[in-house]
Amino acid sequence: MSHNQLSANGHLQHFLSIEGLKRPLLTEIMDRAEQFSSISSQQVKKVPLLRGKTIVNLFFENSTRTRTTFELAAKRLSADVISLNINTSSASKGESLRDTLHNLEAMHCDMFVVRHSQSGAAEFIAQHVAPHVSVINAGDGCHAHPTQAMLDMFTIRRHKNHFPDLRVAIIGDILHSRVARSQIQALATLGVGEIRVIAPKTLLPSDCQTLGVHVYHDMEAGLKDVDVVITLRLQKERMAGALLPSAREYFQCYGLTEQKLSLAKPDAIVMHPGPINRGVEIASAVADGPQSVILEQVTHGIAVRMAIMSMALGSQAEHKEVLV
Repeated sequence: MSHNQLSANGHLQHFLSIEGLKRPLLTEIMDRAEQFSSISSQQVKKVPLLRGKTIVNLFFENSTRTRTTFELAAKRLSADVISLNINTSSASKGESLRDTLHNLEAMHCDMFVVRHSQSGAAEFIAQHVAPHVSVINAGDGCHAHPTQAMLDMFTIRRHKNHFPDLRVAIIGDILHSRVARSQIQALATLGVGEIRVIAPKTLLPSDCQTLGVHVYHDMEAGLKDVDVVITLRLQKERMAGALLPSAREYFQCYGLTEQKLSLAKPDAIVMHPGPINRGVEIASAVADGPQSVILEQVTHGIAVRMAIMSMALGSQAEHKEVLV
């Protein structure tokens, strides 16, 4: 997919998926986010990098963290931000998605940040927008959530620095998780030593072995000596079907408790993309404990999304000029 994401000169134009992107580009995103991370602590939390640009949030799914951090990121880059309420827009009156996009383009918008329940929606939009418009995927179906994966990589680098030395375990609903797919792709691209997935067989994709991961069905074996533990939200609709017996039994087998976490390395960090179901996939003592970096992930999301937006809409020369 990388040819759809990069411009003719090789710069980032769209950010739709981690798949196909190279390690130097992912590293550039993290390096740039590192420069932006200090802005939040300044008295004036803005840089004029995207002044005059208009960014539209198109969220066809509910979201709190992702939508808010994208809005804050755009505003801290001095862009004009429009958050379209899909439920009250013309789309709810039968207007096609393509017509909605073309009307927004006629208002001289520069970027669409898209969240949609259908896999491939962001790529579809990128294929049908004007050449000057950039599209950022804020999560599409079970397919991808690339900005979440990058803020997770940035958080890991902040604590562990050298990816090839790491063992990373991802626990939970791998089958339906767009976050897990993007995380696995990013970890593999960055050369992580070992990627483990821990889940019941019913929550693993059939092609799991082709993803370059080691599969575990047992928490004790899967967590042994890992450096990073990522728990995933267990979607309640999975418990209503035949995939899982009950939330209580899932927590007993796959919920991250202090006892289970003790199997990882003593300095292991605990991550979760949110929202958290306490007592289902993670115990409160772990979520709020000293090894948790969950709130840091939220904070880093602003800097990482600033980095991605600025790379898609601004040149490297402009970036250096503003930050020096």
